[in-house]
Amino acid sequence: MTAIALTVAGSDSGGGAGIQADLKTFSALGVYGASVLTALTAQNTRGVTAIHDVPPAFVRAQIDAVFSDIPVNAVKIGMLSKSAVIEAVAEGLDAWPRRPVVLDPVMVATSGDRLLDASAAGALESLLIPRADVITPNLAEAAALLGTDMATTEDEMRRQGEALLGRGARAVLMKGGHGTGDESTDLLVEPGRVTRFSARRIDTPNTHGTGCTLSAAVAAGLAKGHDLVTSVGQAKAYLTAALAASAGLHVGGGHGPVHHFHAVWPA
Repeated sequence: MTAIALTVAGSDSGGGAGIQADLKTFSALGVYGASVLTALTAQNTRGVTAIHDVPPAFVRAQIDAVFSDIPVNAVKIGMLSKSAVIEAVAEGLDAWPRRPVVLDPVMVATSGDRLLDASAAGALESLLIPRADVITPNLAEAAALLGTDMATTEDEMRRQGEALLGRGARAVLMKGGHGTGDESTDLLVEPGRVTRFSARRIDTPNTHGTGCTLSAAVAAGLAKGHDLVTSVGQAKAYLTAALAASAGLHVGGGHGPVHHFHAVWPA
């Protein structure tokens, strides 16, 4: 049986984030990847210069085309810049039998460029967070969703994760990559349980696409039939290794990509 994951996200012309990062991650982890494009970006390691949104009806047509033929085992959702596109994705998820959904609430690119319209944040919260099995906000995204300051301690991360559970999320992976200290700690917050994942912090400028990569790796684990805790643990280990190997890539003059194929490319 072939494990299959679907990514619903925007395209990164620089290849380090978005659909491209997701498909690379799926492939590196032994999962077949299908895709639904929600937006095209003119983007490189230095920033985003233009965004072209895919019409909502065409987003829905892609969803229907994939699900009507391909037995998808897990879904990862990334960049959705407009409310109408979010509505189309929510309708598409409801139209087909349920499978695990990983929602990465992408709001701002690594370069600082905004990827989600401010007016669309409400639609993301009301339509997609309740439909997701796990959401994967970084510290800034969690704060933005809650309208509060960014967490600076693990206790604050836990409390914000619990607050997002109260907004309808089934589970919240609070990502600590934007924090400080020698360790990068993520907290998987579920009703009645918090699981801690920690790894040494990798000192590298090559952080483009880290959020996309981690959420795609979680979806890959779920597509293989692993439980959420196992999927998150394996995803954390994969991203840490991809960050550590990123110095072996020389791509662009800004925030370079992680090395998705560190385990298969020659040293």
